[in-house]
Amino acid sequence: MGITDYTAIFYDKSDGSYPAEDYLLSLDEKMRAKIARNIKVVEADGPASREPYSKHLQDGIFEVRAQFSTNLARVLYFFFDGRKIILTHGFTKKTQKTPPSEIEMSNKYRAEYLSREENKR
Repeated sequence: MGITDYTAIFYDKSDGSYPAEDYLLSLDEKMRAKIARNIKVVEADGPASREPYSKHLQDGIFEVRAQFSTNLARVLYFFFDGRKIILTHGFTKKTQKTPPSEIEMSNKYRAEYLSREENKR
């Protein structure tokens, strides 16, 4: 690990749950291993990460991508405060395009996270 590495952390909701972690734990072992490996790539490359590992969706929301057989797993994230990657939540993709509701949820979690961080200062 180099000095330029980023650190991925799970977003935590006010109820104490971690949607991205919960999603990862729900995946079968092979898919979980594949997406965990791709999160490591994003940690190493940061915003320079590209497909097939990561894709920018819109407004600073990205997705970590993994495919095993016909299953497509995605974990959405954003960058924060230097070198942090905040993993908001995950879903199993069923259509060609990422559903707008998933991007909206990630934006909502980002707004909550930023508000909490601002209140800490």
